[in-house]
Amino acid sequence: MIVSKEKIIVALDVETAEKAREIVAELRGEVGAFKIGLQLFTAAGASFVREVVADGIKIFLDVKFHDIPNTVAKASVEVARLGVWMFNIHVLGGAEMMRKTVDNVREVCEKENLAQPKIIGVTVLTSSNQETLRQAGIEREINAQVLRLARLSAKCGLDGVVASPHEVKAIRRKIGNEDFLIITPGIRGQKSGIWNLESGTKDDQKRVMTPAEAISAGSDYLVIGRPIVQAEDKISAVRRILQEIESI
Repeated sequence: MIVSKEKIIVALDVETAEKAREIVAELRGEVGAFKIGLQLFTAAGASFVREVVADGIKIFLDVKFHDIPNTVAKASVEVARLGVWMFNIHVLGGAEMMRKTVDNVREVCEKENLAQPKIIGVTVLTSSNQETLRQAGIEREINAQVLRLARLSAKCGLDGVVASPHEVKAIRRKIGNEDFLIITPGIRGQKSGIWNLESGTKDDQKRVMTPAEAISAGSDYLVIGRPIVQAEDKISAVRRILQEIESI
């Protein structure tokens, strides 16, 4: 069973490596891992990822690769060489892309004696709603689309998926594998300052839940950014979230 604090992944959605270092230094004993997304990865580069990994920090590299199979597989091998704990690829890249990525990463990790990172599939972004899908020519309901992509991820050997908390229960039922990880962004606390559900979220996330609701639904890990990173007292914000989780 995953310890409560290990379930929290703090999103380092900041502009500079310096700011990210400050957050990591403050919260490293309070949470399980940190997420480096496209903004920070573009600004600080692979060298920053190596730096924090070398310092013993678990990193979820949120780069959402989506390209031809060969390109994604080769890029994913380089991610594995960075020593990250977890990274993600878009399921809509297709079965061939996912299988090739899984096979190449496994082969290189075994050959070079590297720790094999978790490979996670991105289903439907939590910033998307039904209209977003329709604009892209997808008429299927969001829940059905997420389930379809989650099943495909499992078939192709991925370790889990990223999905909104609203689809977690259905994914758990359909996949039927307790080891299949569900990573959940779109987390907003009832008492987390301006980023809460009582006053309405003031950001681009559309399909959201509280930490307790998401864990109750079956999420393994919660990716939380603004409610923690933009809090005046980040440690207190984390501990409030942990209290919510542990009250279940």
